Amino acid sequence: MKETKPIIVKAGNIEIGGSRRISVQTMWKRSLHIFSDEDLLEIKKLEEIGCDLLRFSVPDLKSAEILSDIKKSIKLPIVADIHFDHKIALKCIENGIDKVRINPGNIGAEWKVKEVLDFATVKNVPIRIGINTGSLPEKLINVEDKAQAMIMAAEEELEILEKNNFKNAVFSLKSSDMNATLKANRYFHEKYNNPLHLGITEAGPITAGIVKSSIAISELLKEGIGDTIRISLSDSPLQEVIAGREILKACGKSDYGVNIVSCPRCGRSTFDTHKFINEVYEDLYKIKKPIKAAVMGCIVNGPGEASDADIGITGAGKKAVIFKDGKIIAKVAENDSKELFIKLLKELD
Repeated sequence: MKETKPIIVKAGNIEIGGSRRISVQTMWKRSLHIFSDEDLLEIKKLEEIGCDLLRFSVPDLKSAEILSDIKKSIKLPIVADIHFDHKIALKCIENGIDKVRINPGNIGAEWKVKEVLDFATVKNVPIRIGINTGSLPEKLINVEDKAQAMIMAAEEELEILEKNNFKNAVFSLKSSDMNATLKANRYFHEKYNNPLHLGITEAGPITAGIVKSSIAISELLKEGIGDTIRISLSDSPLQEVIAGREILKACGKSDYGVNIVSCPRCGRSTFDTHKFINEVYEDLYKIKKPIKAAVMGCIVNGPGEASDADIGITGAGKKAVIFKDGKIIAKVAENDSKELFIKLLKELD
């Protein structure tokens, strides 16, 4: 039976659940065994563009030690993804990792899960119970209704949590099938009070993955379901974070950061919007205030159609025109436009 009081968990400085801000997660794509100083810079970039939680696959004890060293160098809360060996989960908890994700289909016997839960209680570390259709317990693999199979797996795990009086848990019920994901999450939300992490697992390359994830996640968010999200793409963590941020804004669940409007370009264009967007892409997403930025191709669209932008840029003959609140404030050579645009953009943040 669903409790009246929402369960709220804390991972590092991020609270998940209740009416807390919906957080955006991503996952590190490379082995910890080859982690470098360049990777550390990439993680700090993820934090700058609005990543709230970063998950790492931790397949062995050496990886757990490497992850512990990484945590000392960054502020971003870290999630350890553990499969097969519960001793790795214990080591990550011991090392102060902010959150641990385990999969009930392959973590092992119930006593192993209990040992992890007991230690997590002592250290006040939250657990994410990850239910995926691709890694269900053996007895549920052949259940035809995959949403029902995920629910059954989640309820088995909830029984273990209740036996051990452990409430500090987030659940995820994910599938590459959108309908199964929707059905399972709606049922879980209606019946239980644990925070939910949303996503479509193995969603695909960037276009297909964003389309499927946007449709499914937005449906749930608009129903008040979901406390944290990840957009699983066959692409970079940066693109996953940006996609997550954009979905939250489009659903009215966040006003964090820049709203970018840009024209697709046509035969009228005198300004290469595609090239300019690529050059300023990361600078735009580092903006934290809710401002509107326009990158337009010609004087018809900008500042005309983008007159309500806080800042914008367009082409006018051989010049680039920069405008604020519908008024032209500068005309510069196109080669000089990027530096001035970024300078004015940062002044708004």
